[in-house]
Amino acid sequence: MGSPLEGSLSSGFGNKNRNKSKFLLGAVFLAAIPLFVSTFAASVTVGTGSLEFGQGSQQATACDDTVFVAMGEEWHANPSPIDSSDGFFRVRAVTVSNLNLVACAGKKLRIRLIDGQSAEITLGPTEDSKVIQMYLPAAAPDSNISDPIALGLSYLTGIGGAISTPIIASSSLSVSGTAVYDGSILSNTNADATFYLDPAAVTVNIDGQSVRRTTVETVDNPRNLG
Repeated sequence: MGSPLEGSLSSGFGNKNRNKSKFLLGAVFLAAIPLFVSTFAASVTVGTGSLEFGQGSQQATACDDTVFVAMGEEWHANPSPIDSSDGFFRVRAVTVSNLNLVACAGKKLRIRLIDGQSAEITLGPTEDSKVIQMYLPAAAPDSNISDPIALGLSYLTGIGGAISTPIIASSSLSVSGTAVYDGSILSNTNADATFYLDPAAVTVNIDGQSVRRTTVETVDNPRNLG
């Protein structure tokens, strides 16, 4: 169907300044094409936090050296009067693989999808639900976690604002079994973090062919449990 299935990030550049207290990983890549032909890096300061963005076949580093992304898809029937077999491959899940939960302990992990017009795709039940976020445990877990409350699963606007809309997504953090991306053995330094956009396949039905880029971000902003 020509639908993008996966993309990757590999090593290259990162900020080595240990004095900075907050980092953001902006790993932007084409879902259908494993490598870019050019790279860039930029840093800006917002409030008290330092943000870093990276793009390309080179690494964009915050808490991890290398992460991979796999898009899980499934057939979504959408019959029409002309073709009763019509439909498309919907994006069922987005998995961030080879994630080091020791180095990334306590950080926020965010994903977003970008279409061919460079617009953010809606990931939740409201139009402004452009980002899905989970909290990584403060201590690297020794067992799998699938409780959305424990993972602090939430939607955000494109600029990172909180949204109070009910969550229809689900998530999992896997440290045992095999990785979705390459079948390697999972561990707390080679974990799978998976966002299931809408397990009921009722509200969020994104045609996989519309996805041109996926972004993965980590934010060093510890969870407030108070």
